[in-house]
Amino acid sequence: MGEADARVLNDRTALRDAATIIVLRDAGTRPRVLMGQRGRGAAFMPSKFVFPGGAVDPVDATIPLARDSAPDCARRLGVETGTPASAILAAATRELREETGLLLGAPDPRAAEIEAPKGWRGYLATGHLPDGGALEFVFRAITPPGRPRRFDARFLLARAEDLRSDPDDFSGAEDELEHLQWVPLDAARGFDMPFITEVVLAELAARLEGRAHPGVPFFDNSTGISRFRRL
Repeated sequence: MGEADARVLNDRTALRDAATIIVLRDAGTRPRVLMGQRGRGAAFMPSKFVFPGGAVDPVDATIPLARDSAPDCARRLGVETGTPASAILAAATRELREETGLLLGAPDPRAAEIEAPKGWRGYLATGHLPDGGALEFVFRAITPPGRPRRFDARFLLARAEDLRSDPDDFSGAEDELEHLQWVPLDAARGFDMPFITEVVLAELAARLEGRAHPGVPFFDNSTGISRFRRL
């Protein structure tokens, strides 16, 4: 490996694909979303309340889906990226399981036949595979230059009624997020959260009220010029 290649691999400002999952509960009454607080010592967004999520790992592309996503969802996820839509959907599912202990997916006999890679052993042991049809692509944002970590994040929406576990049981969660809770949309402003999370919540509220514009909002900060467009 040459010095240039090593610099690229060690450059923590390089963009990484990421998947974030918004789990919505009580949409017809008082909508709530699942959030947790990042640790004070975290390099990226310390102490902020965020949705579960994280970087897409290479092994995520090896996990089959129990059900494909809607064609329009897959098409939009595939815009301007070399990462398969299925890997992004799988990553969102894995991150939800790791960070909250909650299970989203569908029973599938293939789960028992897969030689589970690291990060997927606990999930596949449940006999489920990720359910692409239970996820909806609702937002995309690229972290601006100059941040300690930069992600090309896709936000996926899931419904609490599609969970295969008790939505209030976080006992299986790892320690990446603290104070896991269902936050009412009308009370979210009282939480310390990143600006982009506030924007996503406003977009979600507009969707629930029938005020959202067509397409998937995209905050594109891939260059020094910030652009907003819709996919």
